[in-house]
Amino acid sequence: MQFNLQTAIPILERTPDVVSALLKDLHHDWINSNEGPDTWSPYDIVGHYITGEKTDYMQRLNIILGDQSDKHFAPFDRFAQFRDSQGKSLDQLLDEFAMLRKQNVDKLKTLTIDEDTLNKTGIHPAFGEVTLRQLLATWVVHDLNHIYQLSRVLSKQYMNEVGPWKQYLGVLNH
Repeated sequence: MQFNLQTAIPILERTPDVVSALLKDLHHDWINSNEGPDTWSPYDIVGHYITGEKTDYMQRLNIILGDQSDKHFAPFDRFAQFRDSQGKSLDQLLDEFAMLRKQNVDKLKTLTIDEDTLNKTGIHPAFGEVTLRQLLATWVVHDLNHIYQLSRVLSKQYMNEVGPWKQYLGVLNH
């Protein structure tokens, strides 16, 4: 499937609701569990979504579409949530994510983005030149990636409890 902004926006709009429906009011054991050392809990993942809303996709879109000659993106801090989420409840994080995402999608909808615009470029710190099309497609897949990650982290909490059914549960085998 080729990237299409009009069909991509509904994924971006729905992600906060999907994440909230999956996590809201779960026992803290679910929210704070992870897959082992150096992995993220659902709480951490929601914090990561927030960092992305504040410092990644729309900021990079603005660089690509902006008038400045320097199109270099600032590096993205993939671990900022560990600092920025401290002292906040999961409900606070879910609300903040929903609010920030709505603001970003509302702004995205106001832009006139055609094929020429999608081909404009910026400079990623690791990948070099990337297009707006690639950035926006990545935003959508990033959302889905973390929804999968949330499902996997939650599922693995019962890895030993499912017994022999584990062989049929792909989420436990990745």
